[in-house]
Amino acid sequence: MKLLTKLTLFITLSKLIIVVLFVVLLPLLVKRVSFQYTNYYLEQQKKKVLAVIQKNGVDYYLQGDSAYGSYTMLKEEYISLSPVSNAVVRDTIETSQRIVENDTLNYRLLTHQLNYGHQKYLLEIGKTTATIGQYNTLLQRFTLYVLIGLIAISILVDLVYTYLLLKPLTKIVKTKLLDRKFPFKESLFPVKTSTSDFKYLDRSLISLMEKIHGAFDKEREFTSNASHELMTPISILQTNIENLMLDEDISEYQQEKISGMMKTLNRLKKIVHSLLYISRIENDQFTKKDTVNIHNLVLEVNDELSHRMEMKSIEFTNTISSRVNLNQVNHDLLFQLIYNLINNAIRYNKEQGSITVNDYYAPGQPYTLLIIDSGIGIRQEELGTIFNRFKKSAQTDGEGYGLGLSIVKSIALYHGFEIKVSSEFGKSTTFCITIPTDLILL
Repeated sequence: MKLLTKLTLFITLSKLIIVVLFVVLLPLLVKRVSFQYTNYYLEQQKKKVLAVIQKNGVDYYLQGDSAYGSYTMLKEEYISLSPVSNAVVRDTIETSQRIVENDTLNYRLLTHQLNYGHQKYLLEIGKTTATIGQYNTLLQRFTLYVLIGLIAISILVDLVYTYLLLKPLTKIVKTKLLDRKFPFKESLFPVKTSTSDFKYLDRSLISLMEKIHGAFDKEREFTSNASHELMTPISILQTNIENLMLDEDISEYQQEKISGMMKTLNRLKKIVHSLLYISRIENDQFTKKDTVNIHNLVLEVNDELSHRMEMKSIEFTNTISSRVNLNQVNHDLLFQLIYNLINNAIRYNKEQGSITVNDYYAPGQPYTLLIIDSGIGIRQEELGTIFNRFKKSAQTDGEGYGLGLSIVKSIALYHGFEIKVSSEFGKSTTFCITIPTDLILL
């Protein structure tokens, strides 16, 4: 999963969790706020009453009566003032019941004891709890809508900021890592960003890729130069050995030794030719302008190798569609690729074994070519290194010098193919070549 996707999910889920928690806690919060506001309201009413008494005296409320009581028409608010004994009454604000005109109602009640003259009075100011909570539902709904709106805006802002923040990283991955084909031919330019971490990552990748490219160029140059330089002494040695073999004065024993030297020299010559071949491929010395019919190409390879199959009684099956053509490729290189794979399938096959070449293609999908043999297979621990140069499997018969599959890999990379191998040791091996859709021509 991409980093941007993970951050998007985290931002969205975290905001949703906040909304859920807020919805759960909202009734309690609103109720608490309502009660706190009511307490504040009652305190303010008390101050007004005390201010009136201080200014006009307690008779302003008593009007000659021993006590005073008043409430609104709907009994939502309640106030009373009555004399008390010498007992001290503590100031409180609590929820309590009062009987008003034979109705028992719950009030949020403020109680305060005041002294006026030589008399103590008890002041009670109340507001019904039903009145306190009548706006709770509306307040909760309004608060929830505001919260959802703010959350949506914050998610949008976070996503836009995250996208802009990670845009340089996305560009670094796209230009430096994704779809990069080795060897790197394009020039690498630093990505513009104000984030120091991204700058460091970008510079490190550019430096690393330049070092890899430089090391590859040196290896390729060395392989090419060494191969060219080796051909001259090899040719001289081959000529001298051939002249020695024509000499009538050498004994049969010497003739046998010279023949062995010639075989060794021929093997060395094949190695040098293979290295030169790989070097030419990696240096783009082959054009890709041919149109090749895969079915016919496999038939050509079959014609070349049919005598070897007959020697081991191997059954060869070609089920490739005759309508599939590859465009903008090199015929000779593709011939060599198929030839090497089928040649290996023969070499490491069993007597009276089989080789099957088939394909799979669906419109809009890559073209897949499969070469399957019933041979001795490859051990699982060796599958990851069989395309390495000079790598030979432990179960081979000692033939080959590990360059055949290296050539196959180089040809595949040169054309943009993907090649994979799967094998069951002692039973079979399958090479799978995946060819991009832009090279398919029907």
